[in-house]
Amino acid sequence: MSAARTTSRAATWRDVVHVMGLPVSVALRGRHAGDDVARAAWAQVQADLREVDAVFSRYRDDSWVSRHNAGRADLADAPREVREVLALAEEARTASEGAFDVWRPGPDGRTLLDTDGVVKGWAVHRASRHLVELPGTDSCLGGGGDVACWTADPGGEPWLIGIEHPHDPASLVAHVPCRRGAVATSGAAHRGQHVVDARSGRPPTDVASVTVVAADLTAADIDATAAYAHGPGALSWLRARPDRGGLVVWADGRVDVV
Repeated sequence: MSAARTTSRAATWRDVVHVMGLPVSVALRGRHAGDDVARAAWAQVQADLREVDAVFSRYRDDSWVSRHNAGRADLADAPREVREVLALAEEARTASEGAFDVWRPGPDGRTLLDTDGVVKGWAVHRASRHLVELPGTDSCLGGGGDVACWTADPGGEPWLIGIEHPHDPASLVAHVPCRRGAVATSGAAHRGQHVVDARSGRPPTDVASVTVVAADLTAADIDATAAYAHGPGALSWLRARPDRGGLVVWADGRVDVV
């Protein structure tokens, strides 16, 4: 998990809502921070995320994913958004050597679809465009602690993203400055051991959390989950990924920077 803060003297407008089963937060500073134009853009962000939830949620019986897993929706008729997410998932499966996969064994020999490892970052990144389009305004959009950052001036003051320590979420293991990019963390501190190595079907060992810094939140979120799934191999796998930064916190408390 991570949280954004700023040392700027400029006023920062913040809000948080619960969407997709997650706290989704916004922070804006600059020309449109908190005005009607910004509030309209924030409303569009929320509408986008609700649309994603209606398609991908495994906790709604009427979502496309739930209907597919129940045998009531066919991949051949999948919406464009589903096809896009599945393409990203297949790229991640290949890049992770099978450690990351959105398909998992279900009852009666059926294979079930669980897109959570792709959808959160993809959805927040996609929705953030409404904030990026605000002239002269810096934005930071977070979903479940993963954040997409934007500064109107490429050399402007960065957002400082605090990375929670997985063994003590009340403390921070690092601050990551971010201007135009994203920071995502995968671990078991808040949601329990919800990630498995798809090759074995078992939760990873030795690793407590993985944080990835990348150009966009889709890539950062997927790679954080994939690296975490690698367990003891998290650091070596992540270091081989192009244009990635971040850190790995191990189960014994050691911290390695990527």
